[in-house]
Amino acid sequence: MVKRIAFFVVAPALALLAALGLYARDPAPLDAESFEALYAMPAPAPNGPRKIFHIGHSLVGRDMPAMLAQLAGDGHDYASQLGWGATLQSHWDPDVPINGFDVENAHNKYRDAHEAVKSGDYDALVLTEMVEIKDAIAYFESPRMLHNWAASAKSNALPVYFYETWHPINDPEGWRMRLGRDLGTYWEGKIMRPALAMADEPAPIYLIPGGQVMAAFADALDAQGPVGPLTSHTDLFSDDIHFNDYGAYLIALTHYAVLYQQSPVGLPHALRRADGTPADDPGPEAARLMQETVWDVVTSLPRTGVRS
Repeated sequence: MVKRIAFFVVAPALALLAALGLYARDPAPLDAESFEALYAMPAPAPNGPRKIFHIGHSLVGRDMPAMLAQLAGDGHDYASQLGWGATLQSHWDPDVPINGFDVENAHNKYRDAHEAVKSGDYDALVLTEMVEIKDAIAYFESPRMLHNWAASAKSNALPVYFYETWHPINDPEGWRMRLGRDLGTYWEGKIMRPALAMADEPAPIYLIPGGQVMAAFADALDAQGPVGPLTSHTDLFSDDIHFNDYGAYLIALTHYAVLYQQSPVGLPHALRRADGTPADDPGPEAARLMQETVWDVVTSLPRTGVRS
C-alpha cells in the first residue's frame, strides 16, 4: 500500500514539474533513420589480438569467455565482472548490490568494472542486461545504464558491444517466437535506441546477437535433423536458460565473429572450460553447422558492424 500511495503522489508531481520545465524526462528513442545511419559503415576492424572486458551474469559465465580466448588464439586476453541475473544498474551503481558477486567473481579473471573501463588495458567492452528483459527495462533503467556505461567507455576510447541474450526455453509466449520479436522490440527499440538518444553525439553500440544465433541454429536443426550430438536447441542448455558446453561454444563463436569481424568457419571445436577441463565437443559436423550459422547471422545484421 505504501508503494501505491507513493506512486500516486510522485507521478502527478513529476508530471507537473515536467510541464513547468523543471523536470527533464529522458529523450525519445533515437529515430529509426538515424539509428540505421549509425551502422551504415562497418565497425573499425581490429588490428590484432583483442583484450575484452565482459560485464554481465551467468549467460556470460566463465567458460564462454575462456572458449572465446581459445578461438582467438595467442594474445587474446579478457577479464570480467559478473553476478547472478545481474542488472547493468547493479554493475554501475555501487549502492545497488550485485547478487552472487562473491561466488561469480571468485576467479583470476575478475576485475572491478569501473576500474577496468578506465584502465586503458582493454580495447572492447561487452555488456549484457538481465533477463526477463521487459523487467530490466521497466524497473532497472536499462537505457540509462547502457548510456552510462557507453559514455564511460567512450571517454576512455573503448568501443561498446551489447550482447543480446534470450529468455527461458519454456517461456509461455514461445521461446522461438520471442527471439524473433524481442530484438527489435526490446533490445534495440527500448534499450539501444533510447540509450543512443541520451548521448550528445551518438556513436554506434554494436550488437552481439546471441539470441538471434540461437534462433537460427534451432531453425537449422529443425530443417535438417540431428547433427552430431545435437537433435534440437534444447541440447544447447543445461537447464531452462543456462547454456551447457555446446551452447557456450555457439555463443563464443558469435562473440568471435563480431569482435574479430572474421568468419568462424574452420575454428577448433575441442576446447577447454575455464578450469582447464575438457569441454564437451560438438564434433566436426555440428561445429561446422554452428560456425556457418553464426557467420550467416552476424553478417546479415548491420548492428553487428560486420560485413561479409
